[in-house]
Amino acid sequence: MKRKQYKRVTIFDEKGLAAFATQLKKVRKDKGYTQEKLSDESGITLSQIARIETVKINPSLSTIFVLMRTLDMQPNEMFNFKLPK
Repeated sequence: MKRKQYKRVTIFDEKGLAAFATQLKKVRKDKGYTQEKLSDESGITLSQIARIETVKINPSLSTIFVLMRTLDMQPNEMFNFKLPK
């Protein structure tokens, strides 16, 4: 019996990523970080931080964890926003 083949779909939830980007930018500024400082302290490239904040890329969960540790945050703080429908 042959298994049914499914086409893989790339998921890019632009509205959800925009809400996350807005929260990241707000928290970063509230904690006194520039993109450059966040890049230096996290080891994440400046261009990657800029692309996350401008919704050009979908950051991995590991990248988000590094950002949270650098900003001394817990998940409930980082994800303290309403997810658009």
